Amino acid sequence: MNAKKADRVVDITSVVCPITFVKVKVALEELEPGQLLEILMKDGEPIQNVPRSLKDEGHKLVQVENNGNGTYTVFVEKGN
Repeated sequence: MNAKKADRVVDITSVVCPITFVKVKVALEELEPGQLLEILMKDGEPIQNVPRSLKDEGHKLVQVENNGNGTYTVFVEKGN
């Protein structure tokens, strides 16, 4: 993986929608625009909804990795 090191990591594999996005939003609020958030999430509803919601809010999806065990690692750059 060639993504730069994330400024913050949030693990939402143990929570369900809509709390998944709430936790991601809280983590993003603590970052400055341009900083990178690494999100660990489960397959299914989270991977379908969270990245789309982040893009809708003006954040940039940098990378999505399928970890092969039912989880994903998503890197998001905070927008303005």
